[in-house]
Amino acid sequence: MRISKFDSVVTCASLALLGFFAWHAWEGPRGFRFHEKLKSQSAQLTDDLAAIQKRRTTFEGRVALLRPESVDPDMLDEMARQTLEVARPNELIVLDSP
Repeated sequence: MRISKFDSVVTCASLALLGFFAWHAWEGPRGFRFHEKLKSQSAQLTDDLAAIQKRRTTFEGRVALLRPESVDPDMLDEMARQTLEVARPNELIVLDSP
């Protein structure tokens, strides 16, 4: 069995092309490692979204207390005192440091 020069050139070129695509599939800008990086970013963003949704629910609850049809007197009193910086003479004031 005799192998011609053309057959060996085509084989080498095919192997080089196969190696090129295999390397890019693993290391390239859209390869397997990039896919793993995207998975970890997706997990982090999902956690961030859950935290933001929890904060939003908390804020929506506070806003609901200030709606005209159902104003909570304690919430209104707290916000007025905080905004106006006033206190009654018999109250104890505790300052939180940030």
